[in-house]
Amino acid sequence: MAYPLYILAAIAVGAALSFQPPINSAMAGRLDSTLLAAAISVAISLALVVAIWLTLGKGHGDLSQVRSLPWWVALGGLIGVFFVVGGVMIAPVLGVALFFVCIVGGQLLGATLADHVGAFGVQQQPVNALKLLGLGLVLAGAALVESSG
Repeated sequence: MAYPLYILAAIAVGAALSFQPPINSAMAGRLDSTLLAAAISVAISLALVVAIWLTLGKGHGDLSQVRSLPWWVALGGLIGVFFVVGGVMIAPVLGVALFFVCIVGGQLLGATLADHVGAFGVQQQPVNALKLLGLGLVLAGAALVESSG
């Protein structure tokens, strides 16, 4: 069963992602610009994903179909920019741990809403008491991390 491997891979991605804000903040300090650092980070991401797509993605995808995409797919890129810029600007003030606790709390709130309404084509999964309890625990954890700083 490959499911546990996906969980481990997601944990590894999350662990690696936790280094992005402090790395980008260090770059911003050296460059004296948070937005330049964010732009460089996003440009590196674009260059790498295009190189990977060109190397491994041959025969997968039809670039001519871009025009048929719904308008809201652009939100994915916009959200990525918010994360990178937000990480550069917010993580140095809050600290990386509190920044990510807040990020995870916000992600869970947004994900719960997306599931509840079936946003962007996901299967609708109504909110229930256990989900609300879990969200409350994450938000309480955010408050504990904040108060310990």
